[in-house]
Amino acid sequence: MKGSCACGAVGYEIDSIDMPISHCHCSTCRKTHAAAYVTTAGVLREHFKWTQGLEALKSFESSPGKLRHFCSQCGSHLAAERNGSAAMIVRVATLDDEPGSRPKYHIWTEQDVAWLEGEDLPRYSQWQPDG
Repeated sequence: MKGSCACGAVGYEIDSIDMPISHCHCSTCRKTHAAAYVTTAGVLREHFKWTQGLEALKSFESSPGKLRHFCSQCGSHLAAERNGSAAMIVRVATLDDEPGSRPKYHIWTEQDVAWLEGEDLPRYSQWQPDG
């Protein structure tokens, strides 16, 4: 499977998703991705490789021992890794291909935002109707 940032400068490939897909609600993920939660999956390091744009790839240490990798041109966060971990943490929404599985659970819900609770809002396939 291939993945990339929003502007296409940075690309990666994975051979498989090796750990369940989940939705992370931690405050760092929320702030980093400017979203209520972020969908992630573990990919063993031997199944992950950067394919392009290493010169545009930047990283920051969001907590001790955890690096978050992002495109310096468009800001898309693509993956993260912890020192000594066997797996990379891929941001599933950056995959260009269908991941082949669905999220299994939500994590770090103790840090969830109150405005997300009980969400039962209308859904539109594109823009909301004028009104």
